[in-house]
Amino acid sequence: MKRVAKNVERAAEQAGWEPLLSLLRKFRDDRDWKQFHNPKDLAAAIAIEAGELQEHFLWKSKDEVACDLADAAKRQAVEDEFADILICTLLLADCLDIKIDEAVRKKTAANARKYPVSRAKGTSRKYTELRRSRSQGDGPA
Repeated sequence: MKRVAKNVERAAEQAGWEPLLSLLRKFRDDRDWKQFHNPKDLAAAIAIEAGELQEHFLWKSKDEVACDLADAAKRQAVEDEFADILICTLLLADCLDIKIDEAVRKKTAANARKYPVSRAKGTSRKYTELRRSRSQGDGPA
């Protein structure tokens, strides 16, 4: 019974992404763009779109960013770049048959092992530095 409940839960979680994936597939297929959507190009598109998002924040202070985001047109431009990144990411996941919810849960569990709260809370150290601190007897990082 527990397994059935888990499968139903997993199906419901995946269904959360399905409406967006269906929308994106239709948009892509209506334009015959699937031929261009291969892992290499979708991964490159994610990086390029991330760079375009970064441009909105480059060399700006926290206050300048807050001011920009209070402007409707500038905020919309940021949202558009964010959406482009997510669109490309979802299309790449679809192309590679990655189960998004499962991949995020697995990665979060792996990160929890690499960054235990007892050593990672309040620090920006990389997990390799956290391990080194513990093995050197420095106590919690």
